[in-house]
Amino acid sequence: MIVGTDGLRAAGMARHAVGKGAHRLIPDLNERTLYYWQGGVTGELRLLTCLACDFISHPWTPQCLKCGRSTLRPSAVPGQGSVYAFTVNARQWRDEVESPYVLALVELDVQAGLRLLANVVGCPPDEVRIDMPVIVQFEYLAENH
Repeated sequence: MIVGTDGLRAAGMARHAVGKGAHRLIPDLNERTLYYWQGGVTGELRLLTCLACDFISHPWTPQCLKCGRSTLRPSAVPGQGSVYAFTVNARQWRDEVESPYVLALVELDVQAGLRLLANVVGCPPDEVRIDMPVIVQFEYLAENH
């Protein structure tokens, strides 16, 4: 997941978007991560939701973090949230990754305490702030990603 402005300011919205940015490494797909990574292919942020209590868990876990049941199923969740914490990486660790870039911990609005790591894009790194509203945007990496 990545976050940034991507034209939303021009539309008069105060939200930033999670989207297009620097070169990304292709994640390995396995039974625990397939739903998450392939959700982006269809434009959905998919996380595990408990069928018993509706609690959303991330990252993958075999049991619900709230009720302890093993009734978790991938489901699409809204991608609106806010920057909970962030860091600006100014060092270029890999030649193909542009710097500086922002890595943020984003808290999703759908559930208090539900957080994801994301890159903030479409927004100058020095303008990123705690509590800045963001929205998910997907970047095509490769087939099935």
